[in-house]
Amino acid sequence: MFFKMIRGTLLHQWKKMLMIALTIALGSSLATAMISVVMDVGDKVNQELKAYGANITVVPKQSSIVSNLYDVEDETPGSAYLKESELGNIKTIFWAFNIVDFAPFVTTSAALPDGTEVHVVGSWFNHHLDLPTGEQLDAGMSSLRSWWDIREGQWIDEQSDAGTDVVMVGAALADQEQIGVGDQISFSGSAGDAKLTVVGIYESGGDEDNQVYVPLHVAQNLADLSGSIGSIEVSALTTPDNELAKKAAKDPSSLTVAQYEVWYCTAYASSICYQIQEVITDSVASPVRQVADSEGAILDKTELLMLLIMFLSLVGSALGISNLVTASVMERSGEIGLMKAIGAYNRSVTALVLTEILIASIIGGVLGFFAGIGFAQIIGQSVFGSAISIRTVVIPIVGVLVTFVTLAGSIPAIRMLLGLQPAEVLHGR
Repeated sequence: MFFKMIRGTLLHQWKKMLMIALTIALGSSLATAMISVVMDVGDKVNQELKAYGANITVVPKQSSIVSNLYDVEDETPGSAYLKESELGNIKTIFWAFNIVDFAPFVTTSAALPDGTEVHVVGSWFNHHLDLPTGEQLDAGMSSLRSWWDIREGQWIDEQSDAGTDVVMVGAALADQEQIGVGDQISFSGSAGDAKLTVVGIYESGGDEDNQVYVPLHVAQNLADLSGSIGSIEVSALTTPDNELAKKAAKDPSSLTVAQYEVWYCTAYASSICYQIQEVITDSVASPVRQVADSEGAILDKTELLMLLIMFLSLVGSALGISNLVTASVMERSGEIGLMKAIGAYNRSVTALVLTEILIASIIGGVLGFFAGIGFAQIIGQSVFGSAISIRTVVIPIVGVLVTFVTLAGSIPAIRMLLGLQPAEVLHGR
């Protein structure tokens, strides 16, 4: 009899049940889309921000009197330079897959033929690496400084035959010295000379416009620093800092064993820096605080906005369900009064009404879930230019939210139902 009554209600009041299902579908679709995006937005935002440069710098201990990472003095003597041979070790740390790009740097001074002293910076541009793990990687300036405007010519291509004795000149220096693409420039360094062909004129908007950039080995030869580098810039996908990360940044030894494991196995900037120091001899790795803090702030605000949209959509769904169910109970007051008059308990009538609503909600929730997946992909493609990964954990979360919204929206109607008196209803009062 119970199921016959439910079937009868669904057939005779199908319009209201359809409206309840559509109301739930709207709420669950937005909830699915927002939760999916929030769970994936961290990597997406980080990937977008990686276009604006490195967020970790690595320097020799001797050039860092105070560690920016741990805020303590480091009196351990070390080399003034890092070893070029250890660069591949960066991709062997626990968070190797979070290392998007990196490049070494050697800065020296050299004189032009007219006696002008210029800063010569040696680095990688699109350097090919065969890593100790067996993987291959192309790393360097062309992606690490992707926002630079190449006014003339092109980036240095290390993988071409002409990518050795070449130079890129900053726009300010090029204008001052009347240098153009294709010109040959002679440099006199402290340990040697070099004659290089200009392949590009760049504008960085900073002090780099008065410098020149050359392949790493050229700067090393000018300064007699074969096999040595002055610093490394690393671009890594990181997790915004929390209290644990801040505590670890001051002193990792202050953590308990459990805290240390959580910190070490989470992609905090400080954790990645710590692991880089483990594989690069006599190094101090520290996050670029402006970049790291900006990433965390942007990510937090983006997630807050999406969660607020989801909350408001669920509140709207709950209000819509409340109105629809209350109207349904009012229309069926005679039927409900008769059921009570012949002996139906309040709990039986309540279970009947809630079952009807939950069936409509399940249908709406399923439809909304698949619609939400579509909305999430639209957001991913239009905002980030890539698909949003749908995690299975979204399903139970959306299920719980739909159930909660349905029950919350049904409370006013249930209270009205419990207050119905059979005698008054059947006499039309």
